[in-house]
Amino acid sequence: MANKNVSVWTSIPFWRRSAAWVTGFATILLIWLSFDTLGQITMGTDADLLNKVTKRVPAATVINYKIGYEMSKERGHEVPTIGEKQPFFGKEWSDKDAAALLHLGKLTSQAKNCMDCHTLLGNGAYYAPDLTKAWLDPAWQDGGPLQGMTGKSTVEEAIAEFLQNPSQYPTHARMMPNLGITADEAKGLVAFLKHMSSIDTNGFPRNFSKSVETFKAGGTHAR
Repeated sequence: MANKNVSVWTSIPFWRRSAAWVTGFATILLIWLSFDTLGQITMGTDADLLNKVTKRVPAATVINYKIGYEMSKERGHEVPTIGEKQPFFGKEWSDKDAAALLHLGKLTSQAKNCMDCHTLLGNGAYYAPDLTKAWLDPAWQDGGPLQGMTGKSTVEEAIAEFLQNPSQYPTHARMMPNLGITADEAKGLVAFLKHMSSIDTNGFPRNFSKSVETFKAGGTHAR
């Protein structure tokens, strides 16, 4: 009896070998992507800031610097910029103290369940404004209405005052409840917000810069 030709597509050994190769390749790719991602999200150091080395996640001491947000023609969206040093709550914070303040802010945001209403770095709810770039909202900057109504002279003092007494300052149609945030917790939260604004989020949240342009043209504050 003549040997019958069997199509490769119905060959069990072929599919076993193919599955082994695909699994092996996918495993190697996943390992490479994991290491690449860890490198991208690892927090930088104070030395990086001093030497103007750009990191997607800057060191905690970035709170000692002026944070901006500019369009990158190369990448097609806005990226954070780190400028000259500026006092934060009236002083320059050491690496250790800045890290501790940031840690307090992160824990406070979790303890007060901020993500029940807000979005932080893509996580959370959409009931209240996205806080990923809230530090850059021009309404809180010098001459902005939200800073002006608190009677404070700096962004950080104005936001801290609002966080402690939100019911006194109608900043939004959906009023923020009074969460009993202490002065120290407020400082930590503001540090957390400033650091978050310095993280390169690939242009997220989208259209934030358009909201800024609307504000400058006389519209409402950025969301």
